[in-house]
Amino acid sequence: MKKRCEWAKDEPNISYHDKEWGKPQHNDQKLFEFLILEGAQAGLSWTTILKRRDGYRKAFSNFDALKVSKYTQKRVEKLLKDESIIRNKLKINSAINNFALLIAELIFSLFLIIDSSLSSFSTRF
Repeated sequence: MKKRCEWAKDEPNISYHDKEWGKPQHNDQKLFEFLILEGAQAGLSWTTILKRRDGYRKAFSNFDALKVSKYTQKRVEKLLKDESIIRNKLKINSAINNFALLIAELIFSLFLIIDSSLSSFSTRF
């Protein structure tokens, strides 16, 4: 019998534990998936989210960050009616906005690496 953490007693926790938990992840799409799922999990059990994972995959364009970042208010309204995901407006909006915030943070970090200060960079324009 495989040694597992105490919380991995049944599905979907067993599969998640054996195949994903604690393993480094370098795939951007997979990292975006976890960003969305972890945001949805706030206040809920991880088991609840894992059971809805396929629903999230369909609802959020197979976790394609670029597609998700372009979702409109009309799409948000559709997601709020989707019973295969957690229908919380704040969580849905954060999933959509997190990619844009991540990109903004990366761009800001690049500015600092290139110019060492935002002030010196901004004076170029």
